[in-house]
Amino acid sequence: MLLRDSLQRFLEYLNSERGYSEHTSRAYAGDLGHWLGELERNLDIKDTSALGDRLEPAQVRTYLAALYDNHERSSLSRRLSAIRSFLRFLRQQGWIERDVGKLIPSPKARKKLPRFLKIEDVSELISAPDAASQLGRRDRALFEVIYGCGLRVSEAVGLNVSDLDLTRGWLRVLGKGAKERTVPFGFPAAEALQLTLADRTASGSPLAADDPVFINFRGTRISERSVARILAKHLLRIAMANSVSPHGLRHSFATHLLAAGADLRTIQELLGHARLSTTQRYTHLDLGTLLDDYRGAHPLSRPTNLKKP
Repeated sequence: MLLRDSLQRFLEYLNSERGYSEHTSRAYAGDLGHWLGELERNLDIKDTSALGDRLEPAQVRTYLAALYDNHERSSLSRRLSAIRSFLRFLRQQGWIERDVGKLIPSPKARKKLPRFLKIEDVSELISAPDAASQLGRRDRALFEVIYGCGLRVSEAVGLNVSDLDLTRGWLRVLGKGAKERTVPFGFPAAEALQLTLADRTASGSPLAADDPVFINFRGTRISERSVARILAKHLLRIAMANSVSPHGLRHSFATHLLAAGADLRTIQELLGHARLSTTQRYTHLDLGTLLDDYRGAHPLSRPTNLKKP
């Protein structure tokens, strides 16, 4: 089987059986397409039989090393993960006999603490959209849901009307790996959602269960890229120096919950993290925030107030 054909089968497997998002599948397709192109040009490996017979761990390491200067370590780790998953799939299908991916060590990546907004910044951001306009009411509801529920942007744009229970104050989310979870939300989010949905029914047409919660000006489901543009527009409007991505609202949700005393396991469940270690990043972030606030506010922490012995 040609490598390009096996790649297409692999991508179909990711979508249909593993429940990968379109964004992740697209990233895998790009990473693996580039690698297969290098195999064809440099090693004349064009089909799965040649791949199984001739591919060695050193050749994969050489490929990654060539990318080292122009790529972040996280990008190299993602490429290696894609290659490993692809080779494992080929082995499971019986198209190759050797899986050399598991013999290649992962590059160590520095763990970056997630960026977030302070509570007062979030309040200012949520108040920024024009409440007198239909798009402004949509933007406010969007911010309320992403921050108020700690959703990934993909989860927010994927919400359907049937996923909401405005009476009891919770929504159903389809997260990574097609894992479903239920997340509560407060009165501000419920009110914002009611207003933006009322705009949709003002013409007299009822909403269907599978209609998207958030739509663009054309009336179709809003995209993740549009959410990023909307956030950037309102951050610019309020002249906020601490610019963050839409994912930063999710980080802010977790950080503020932790600072208020929420249990780490509860935060893990609300965020939909598969591993507690992923959620534990916020413990380091919160400690850093506490230290910064202490040094900036406590009189004895300032060098000018310290007495020499």
